[in-house]
Amino acid sequence: MGYYCSFAALTCVYLQRHLLLTYLSLSLSLSLSLSLSLSLSLSLQWKSGVVKQLGWTVCDDLLCIQEDGTVLIYDLFGNFKRHFSMGNEVGQSQVVEAKVFHSPYGTGVAIVTGASRFTLATNIDDLKLRRLPEVPGLQGAPTCWAVLTQDRQSKVLVATGADLFILDYTSPPGLSPQATSIVHMCVSFSYKYLALFTDSGHLWMGTANLKEKLSEVETKVRNPPKQMAWCRRPKSQQPSVVIMWDGHILVAGECKNTISYHLEGVSILVPELDGVRIINGTHHELLQEVPASCEEIFKIASMAPGALLLEAHKEYEKESQKADEYLREIKEQNLLGEAVKQCVEAAGHELEAETQKTLLRAASFGKCFLSNFPPEPFVSMCRDLRVLNAVRDYTVGIPLTHTQFKQMTVQVLIDRLVYRKLYPLAIEICRYLKTPEYQGVSRVLKHWACCKVQQKEEADEVIARAISLKLGEAAGISYSEIATKAYECGRTELAIKLLEFEPRSGEQVPLLLKMKRSQLALSKAIESGDTDLVYTVVTYLKNEMNRGDFFMTLRNQPVALSLYRQFCKHQEQDTLKDLFNQDDDHQELGNFYVKASYKEKAQIGHLQSAVDEYNKAKNEFAAKATEEEMRLLRFQKKLEEEKGESLVGFSLHDTIRTLLAVGLHKHAEQLYKDFRVPDKRYWWLKLTALAEKEDWEEIEKFAKSKKSPIGYLPFVEICVKHHNKYEAKKYVSRVTPEQKVKAHLAVGDLEGAADAAIERRNDGEISTVLSRCSPSTDRALVERLNRAKATAAKK
Repeated sequence: MGYYCSFAALTCVYLQRHLLLTYLSLSLSLSLSLSLSLSLSLSLQWKSGVVKQLGWTVCDDLLCIQEDGTVLIYDLFGNFKRHFSMGNEVGQSQVVEAKVFHSPYGTGVAIVTGASRFTLATNIDDLKLRRLPEVPGLQGAPTCWAVLTQDRQSKVLVATGADLFILDYTSPPGLSPQATSIVHMCVSFSYKYLALFTDSGHLWMGTANLKEKLSEVETKVRNPPKQMAWCRRPKSQQPSVVIMWDGHILVAGECKNTISYHLEGVSILVPELDGVRIINGTHHELLQEVPASCEEIFKIASMAPGALLLEAHKEYEKESQKADEYLREIKEQNLLGEAVKQCVEAAGHELEAETQKTLLRAASFGKCFLSNFPPEPFVSMCRDLRVLNAVRDYTVGIPLTHTQFKQMTVQVLIDRLVYRKLYPLAIEICRYLKTPEYQGVSRVLKHWACCKVQQKEEADEVIARAISLKLGEAAGISYSEIATKAYECGRTELAIKLLEFEPRSGEQVPLLLKMKRSQLALSKAIESGDTDLVYTVVTYLKNEMNRGDFFMTLRNQPVALSLYRQFCKHQEQDTLKDLFNQDDDHQELGNFYVKASYKEKAQIGHLQSAVDEYNKAKNEFAAKATEEEMRLLRFQKKLEEEKGESLVGFSLHDTIRTLLAVGLHKHAEQLYKDFRVPDKRYWWLKLTALAEKEDWEEIEKFAKSKKSPIGYLPFVEICVKHHNKYEAKKYVSRVTPEQKVKAHLAVGDLEGAADAAIERRNDGEISTVLSRCSPSTDRALVERLNRAKATAAKK
């Protein structure tokens, strides 16, 4: 069995339980024919199940579909990658026939089982199996079938006898064309056209939706063909079908005439975007519709502009005056630009380098006589052909046409070179085409490095140094991805060495954790200064290690320990306590118990524990302060039980203030004495509390009880604040001389303020009183103050 891959020119052969993978290396013969030399890449003994079908993915991986429904995937070098199954029920009924197809979604696989059931997977990289509806009346394998991709969905077209069915997950089958019996079918490369071959020797061609008929040709051959393929260029108006039997092929198009070619040996047809490859053991030929530009230039006695320009250039090289005659003829028709365009386009379709050069020289010659011809098409074609000629070389073996190259894009071509490990050529092409480094050279180098780490015969140090020297400061390369590949290959030490070159700690740490190198991961996370990264590692260590080892690890990393403590303060209080216990940190333990006392009911117990820890830490101040807090709590609880006042949790200041506010002066006095509250603070508390109650009588008694440590100006101010100037005036006389002006002004007594200011002969106080006086109503007082001010100034 021989199988092929479009665009990439790969073949595989399954013979006598040996699997042969080959590249197609080519040398040019005619303009539409390529000769083949097969370069054997790999031969391996098949030790798995019976293979029913081989095929290639869009990424140049080999698919081996076995009889039991298992699909094995190998790379270009025969290395096993993975496998998947086409369903459990397939193993019982066995695979009768299978097909590998390509769609916009990737590479798909379709199978038909011995129970005449079809199963389809549109994309093997995102495997979703679809079991299609049964074909009415089908017993055993169908006559022929094909896969269609239409309306963003893959379907199966099945022929059984004279009936044709479309199997869709939702659409019912039952479409039948007028045919005696369909024995073979094929779908075009773009899935837009369908060809059916009947047992009467008729070939029906039409659209894949069976709504439009293009042609029906009688081939006069009734034997079922070995293979059929569409041969059609993009935007071509002359689609044709190539039919192959043993020893010859037939080309049929919309017209009734056919073209027959003789074949030597066993061959296979490879449908392409712009033609059909015919491959056998000795030759590789490309059959395609002759491009219009090539036909115009090379057909006999052609008078097309491109043909005349080519002749003009040939005569110019001979130094003949005929060159001028040809040029004049083209110019007279104003077709010189068209002639240059034809030559450039034809050069792209030619496969021989000498023919390409001849056409491009002719185009360049014609451009010299044009003043406004854009250079981009010519330059772009020269660049494309240089790349194509490089990959067409027999040592590379990728025989792309220019149409295929433009369809697959440069990025895909680079990928295919990389899959073949042709790294130097891939890099040269990237540099020549000036591909952005992260898309070109860096991507190739990364793939090379991933391949390099799989070489078991070289030492880790040698490989790490080679990769570092080769990659250098190349942009867009992640050493962590290369290290991940090394780890997957079982080379942990090499992965660690490679990670040393990774500048981003965020890329290093996850892989180190995956490799169970948690200590190194923690060190790298701390070096990065990224707290989130440190928390990630600490969380991982906590889940992976036992509690004791985890704490010991953190003790050796003060930064990580500090961050973990911050985390525990908000999330895991009990863990924080265990940390302090292990470190014998009595000061922090005391702080922990104090904080806990505010959150739990057992306040006294927690505070007692805090006192014990502070004593162990030899922090006498903290221990004494905590003991006083315990005394205050006991007092508050006792008072709450006796008086029903809710005071537990209040500070000493708030407790005294509350007691004064509710009239429990004796209890407030007791706290004042027991806790040695400063006199000034206590007087302020009591004065404020009584004023808020507007208990002016009690305030007067309080002022007369003994000499005020805060003076009497606060009494004046507090009364004024509560809008009682009458009471405030009672205390003005008791204010010290230095504060009398301020006291008189507070109660609105300008006369008294003036007398006090004049008596003290204080220029500042006199000015303050003056600022409060009105020149119109207080004229006498103003004059008096001004005289006093002048007198004070003279002295």
